[in-house]
Amino acid sequence: MSGKDQSVVSKEALMSTKSGKQIIKQGLFKSKGFRLFSQYKEEAEAEFPKFAERFTDDLLREIKSDVSPASTQTEFAQEVGTTEITLQDSQIPAIKSKLENREILRDRVLRILNSNFVKMTLPVFNALYDAAAAYHNNKNAQMRQDLVDGHIIAIDLSEPMDRIMDKDEDLEYLDDYKLMNPYILKIARAKIAKGGEQVLQEFEDGFKDARLGQYIDTKLKMNPRKITEEQMNQCYKKYRAVMGTAGRNMALAKNPLGELFYLGMARAAECVGCGNEIEDSIKNKFVKVPSWPLYYTLLTNDVKQGFDFTMKKSELYLSDARLAMELLPKDFTHSEFLEFLFLTVEHYNQYWYNQLGKLNIWSELSANLPR
Repeated sequence: MSGKDQSVVSKEALMSTKSGKQIIKQGLFKSKGFRLFSQYKEEAEAEFPKFAERFTDDLLREIKSDVSPASTQTEFAQEVGTTEITLQDSQIPAIKSKLENREILRDRVLRILNSNFVKMTLPVFNALYDAAAAYHNNKNAQMRQDLVDGHIIAIDLSEPMDRIMDKDEDLEYLDDYKLMNPYILKIARAKIAKGGEQVLQEFEDGFKDARLGQYIDTKLKMNPRKITEEQMNQCYKKYRAVMGTAGRNMALAKNPLGELFYLGMARAAECVGCGNEIEDSIKNKFVKVPSWPLYYTLLTNDVKQGFDFTMKKSELYLSDARLAMELLPKDFTHSEFLEFLFLTVEHYNQYWYNQLGKLNIWSELSANLPR
């Protein structure tokens, strides 16, 4: 859940932030939070290849059994509100035929699963499910696999969709992704539905909110200097919708845990969103449109202040996530896991903020602001 770059968790990187030093200290003393976090991380690393194989097999079954792939593409375009991420009818037969080769399909699945965000959310969802199952005394290994797989697959759908929209990587595979997308959503829904009607409804509401956030994001790109705080909050709906909904559903949408998982995961994801925007500015040498750094830069007329205020905003998000944690029941089994998770989020943001300061590229960022 904490970013894209493995160097962030090197010892040198951890030593460079206050929260990173706390992470090292907890590791040395083998705190409960550190032990739980390591346990779920190791389980996820061992489980990930099996998950990828299950995902590939499910996808292959859906692609092969679809007698009307053109209708599938049309329905998907209507649901997501754009034809930019679907194929023309004439393209479908050749691509469908190619992806019916399991090895080729598996390659495409591994490409879209190659995201640290996906890899970091797998242990988190497993931990949340286990904590809720212990609290409600209803452990069910198959339900755990279905719900976690379903939400990871749903989150993963954003990878090919973003790559198609941004056209910034995997250019030769974008048409393959267009064919795969509707089936990815169908598989996610089928697995999430195993949690019951309420869980599926939460997912549907979250999916709608994520699309709204994405739409506002796209709209703001057309007139970036007119960003308001309300629009930025709407834009961040995609983080809340994705992680908050998944958190709620790990508790089978039952309160109080459902609401508290929603709040904790939604706010932590929004906090990571701020860190992503800082990291992207370093990588691309311009301030992302739209983003909190751009919003605050335009208000203060100073790029450095724009990023300083973004860090303050990220701290507010994380403080809200920690507030949700304080509301957890007294006998909650995974409090220390969540404390440790939030430490990693804090370290991630602080690390990239420090890196930006060291690079001293303020004049370059200023020169590249939208006019």
